[in-house]
Amino acid sequence: MKKILVVEDMEINVDLLVQLLEDDYELVVAKDGEEGLRMVAEEKPDLILMDMTLPVMDGWETTRKIKSDEAIKHIPVIGISSHAMSGDAERAKEAGCDDYLTKPLDDELLFQLLAKYLGG
Repeated sequence: MKKILVVEDMEINVDLLVQLLEDDYELVVAKDGEEGLRMVAEEKPDLILMDMTLPVMDGWETTRKIKSDEAIKHIPVIGISSHAMSGDAERAKEAGCDDYLTKPLDDELLFQLLAKYLGG
């Protein structure tokens, strides 16, 4: 079973993702960017769902650190944000995100991206 690291500080969003994904994926959760960065190294997930607005270390900085580390930079990062401003998707890609979704999440689009990066 493929493993997804969810880096998200809002419990309601974590609960939604767990409900959507727990039948098909192993999920591990980090509540802030610093914990997320540590868990990437420890858990070696197949994909990361990264909220961009996080306490301690935001998703932008966390993603940059992941993508600058040779051991983990190959792991796809899908940035997630409630910000739907023009240029946010480009900013996320510049930070190293492989893709970007806005909240509220479009379930169909989420599953399409998971299939793209994880197969199936």
